Amino acid sequence: MALVDRVPALLRERTFRNYWTGQTVSLAGDQISLMAIPLAAVLVLGADAAAMGWLKAAELLPALLLNLPFGAWADRQTSRRRAMIAADIGRAALVLSLPVAHLLDLLTLTQLYVVAFGIGALTVLFEVCNTTLFVALVPVERYVQANSLVNGSRSTAWLAGPGIGGLLVQFLTAPFALVADALTYLVSAGYLARIKPVEPPPAPVAKGHFTEGLRWVVRERSMRALFAASGTVQFFNYMFHTLFVLYATTALDLGAGLLGLVLGAGAVGGLLGAVVSGAVVRRIGIGGSLVAGFLGFTLPLVLIPLADGPLPLVVLVLFVAEFLSCVGVMIVDIAAGSFQMALIPDAVRARVMGAFRTLNHGFRPLGALVGGFLGTAIGLRPTLWIATVGAAFAVLWLLPSPLPRMRELPSPKEESEPVARAGRGDDRPGRLAE
Repeated sequence: MALVDRVPALLRERTFRNYWTGQTVSLAGDQISLMAIPLAAVLVLGADAAAMGWLKAAELLPALLLNLPFGAWADRQTSRRRAMIAADIGRAALVLSLPVAHLLDLLTLTQLYVVAFGIGALTVLFEVCNTTLFVALVPVERYVQANSLVNGSRSTAWLAGPGIGGLLVQFLTAPFALVADALTYLVSAGYLARIKPVEPPPAPVAKGHFTEGLRWVVRERSMRALFAASGTVQFFNYMFHTLFVLYATTALDLGAGLLGLVLGAGAVGGLLGAVVSGAVVRRIGIGGSLVAGFLGFTLPLVLIPLADGPLPLVVLVLFVAEFLSCVGVMIVDIAAGSFQMALIPDAVRARVMGAFRTLNHGFRPLGALVGGFLGTAIGLRPTLWIATVGAAFAVLWLLPSPLPRMRELPSPKEESEPVARAGRGDDRPGRLAE
C-alpha cells in the first residue's frame, strides 16, 4: 500500500489539512501556557496558594460568563473565521505581554490575572465560532473522522506538551517560554487565513435571539439527555480532580515522578481512544458509542479509591484506571461532538454550543467546592468513592432518550428541523435502530 493511501482522506484535502494543522499547533501551545503561566506566578512572583486560586479563577471565569453572549454574537456574523483569526492574534499579544513585562521588570500578579482572563475570553470566542467553521469544512459523513483527527491532536498535545513546556521553562525561564506559545497562536491564525470556506449565513436578529440557544437545549430531548449526563459527569469529575493529587501524594504515597507517569498513561489512553473511535462508531453506532464512552470514562475511575496494598500494585491500578478512563473520554467526546454538530441547525449553532458550555462549566466550580467540603468532613477516600460512583450513574440520563438506539448521525435534512419538531413532541433527531 502506498504511503499516501495510509493518510486519512481528510488530510489529503488542502483546506481541511490547513485547518487541522493550525488546530494541532495551537493545542500544543496551550500545554506550554498551562505550565508556564502558573510557574511564572510561583517562581518569578512568589505567588501563594490564595494567589494561585485567583489565577485559576481568572482562567475559568470567562467560560462561565461569556459562552452565551459570544455565542449570540457569533451567530450574527458573516465570517466566524475572521473572528477566530482575531482571537488568535489577540491571544498571541496577551501572551507576549508577559515576557515583555518581565524583561522590563514590570511583571505583576495583576497582569497575570488580566492575561489569564483575556486568554480565557478569547478562547471562548474561538471555540463558539469553531463549531460553525467545522461544519462548513467537513461533510456530515466525515464528522467522526474529522473529530478523531482533532482529538488525536489534543491527546498528542496532552502527552508531549507538558514535557516540552517543562524543558522550555527550564532553559528559557517561565516568562520567555511563553514566546513559543504566542508563536503557536500566530501559526494557527496563519493557517486559518489560508482557508476560505462558504460559511452558513448569519442568523436574523429576532426577539429571544440571546436565549434561543438555551431554550433549544431544553426543548430538544436528545440534547437535553446529553446535557444532563455531561453535567453530572462534570460535577462528580471535578469533585474527583479537586482531591486526586492530594489523595495520590498523601494517602497513597506517590511521588511527583510516579504521579506524572500515571497522568501520562491517561494521555496515551486518550490517543488510543482517538484512533479507535471511528471503528467503535461504525461497529455499535453513534448512540452505542455515547453509552460505551460514558461508561468507559467513568467506571475505571472507581479503581482509584479501591487502590491499596504495595506501591507497585497501587501504581499499576492507577495506571490502568487513568489509561482506560481516557480511552473512554475520547470516545465520548468524539461521538458527542459529532452528534451535536449534525443535530444543531446552523442558524442557532453558536448559541446552542454557548448555552451547552455555560451550563456544563457551571457544574465545575460546584463539584470542586463540594469535593473540598466533603474531603474535609468525611475524608479523601470516602469522597472519592462518592465522586467516582456518582459519575458512573450519569449514563442513566441517556437510557430513556432516543440516543442509545441511534445508529447514525442526523441527516442534513433532519438537521434543519429540530426547533420546529420540538413543539410537536417529535424528538427523533437521527435514524434509530429498528
